[in-house]
This record gives sequence, C-alpha cells and structure tokens, in this order.
Amino acid sequence: MATKTPTEVIENALNAGTNKVKLRSASFNRFILLTVLAGIYIAFGGILSLTLGYGFPEITAGNPGLQKLLSGAAFPIGLILVVVLGAELFTGNNALLMPPLLTRKCSIADVLVNWTLVWIGNFMGALLFVYFMVYLTGLTAPEPYHSAIINIANAKVSMPWATVLLKGIGANWCVCLAIWLAMSAKSSGAKMFGCWFPVMAFVALGYEHSIANMFFIPCGILEGADISTWEMVWRNLIPATLGNIIGGAVFVGCVHSYLYLNKRPK
Repeated sequence: MATKTPTEVIENALNAGTNKVKLRSASFNRFILLTVLAGIYIAFGGILSLTLGYGFPEITAGNPGLQKLLSGAAFPIGLILVVVLGAELFTGNNALLMPPLLTRKCSIADVLVNWTLVWIGNFMGALLFVYFMVYLTGLTAPEPYHSAIINIANAKVSMPWATVLLKGIGANWCVCLAIWLAMSAKSSGAKMFGCWFPVMAFVALGYEHSIANMFFIPCGILEGADISTWEMVWRNLIPATLGNIIGGAVFVGCVHSYLYLNKRPK
C-alpha cells in the first residue's frame, strides 16, 4: 500500500506521543534544543511566507486571493522541517499526546508540562530567529515588507478574543491533520506533500497559529508596530493557544483516538 491505514497511523501517533513524553526525562537538554529548533523552523516559514506573499504588490493588489495563495504556499516549509527532522512543536504535540494520555501511558500532568515547556521553547526559538536572522539582517526593513509586517501584527492583536480563539481552532485542526497525513506516508516526498496542503489552507484562510504568531507579532513590533507585550500575549497568543489546543487535541488527537485506537493492532 502507498499509505498507512488510519489504524496504523494512530499506532504511530501513540508511539510518537509516548516517546515525546519520555524525552524530557531521558535527555532534557536535547528536548529543549528540539523545542527551540521548532520555533526557528516555523519562523523560517513565516519570513518566507511574508517575502513571497507580499513581494508582488502590483499584482496582488487586485488579486487578494493570489497574495493568500503565495503566502500559504511558502509557509509549510516550517512544518515540513519539524516533521522530517523531528523537532518538538507545541501545536503538533497537542494532538500527538492524546493517544498516550487516553491509554494511560502518561498523565495529564505529563501532558501539561510538555505543552508548557514546548510552548516556551518554541517562543524562544522564534524570537531568536526574528531578531538575529530577520531584524538584524534587514529582511523586513524595506518596503513593501516593512508596512506589511506592521499591518499583519496590528491585525492580529485587533481581532475580538473569541475570533482569535475560533481561528486558532481552525489553524491547528489543519496543522495536526497535516501531521496525520505525514504519518500515513511511507516516503519523504509524500510526507512533505502531506504537510504542505493543509498548512497552505490554514494560512490562505487566515487562521491563527500561536507559534507562527510568535514570529509575526514580535517582527512587527521590531519594525515599529505600536503593540505592547501584554497586548501580544493577551489579545492573540493566549486565545490562539487555547484554540490551537482545542483544534489539535480534541478535533484530531481525541477524535482519531476514538475512531481508531480501540482497533489498533494488538
């Protein structure tokens, strides 16, 4: 078969989630480095998405769907790197830790500690990349990128709290479905394609991914957006994070565990 069955995928998710829980105790330094790398990879996708999506203003001004398509087509490089290279991404772990939790291979405390540490590590990685590889190199200093990143950051902290929450659900529903598709693939190329399409969709649709926003909002602030740290955290990162948890843990991790975990090979 070219792809694994849903039952085989949930078995892989169970093993992957169990290993993620064990990694923190087995090699804490390795675990932290992998969390930082995931934040860097997602930020790398963010700057590529900004560069391609907003680099053709004359063409996209009258074709807003084209700008969204270009941004969406570029952003998945971040998740591809995370999945293929095995980094620790908060939003992916939202879904992957549900099978071991539901089979009592880990506790709710294990899940919450993992999510908290990975979220912080992802934030550290995104900030490092924003400052050293984007701001100091001047990638967003010239127009149209300067105005674009400021407008993006302002827009992300201007939405109603509930809207960000709902968009967060949509984003990680897509991201975790992408991870599930990647786990169903048997070749590197198929894994990359599995990651690409759902992630492209969430970016084009304008959903809110908490880790991606750890790139976009700080980058906008560095370029002059009048946004406080409190506004970034309260008005976007918190509701986006909660939405991401629902979209990944409930809509993917729990749903697919319910559908296929009791049918997994003995």
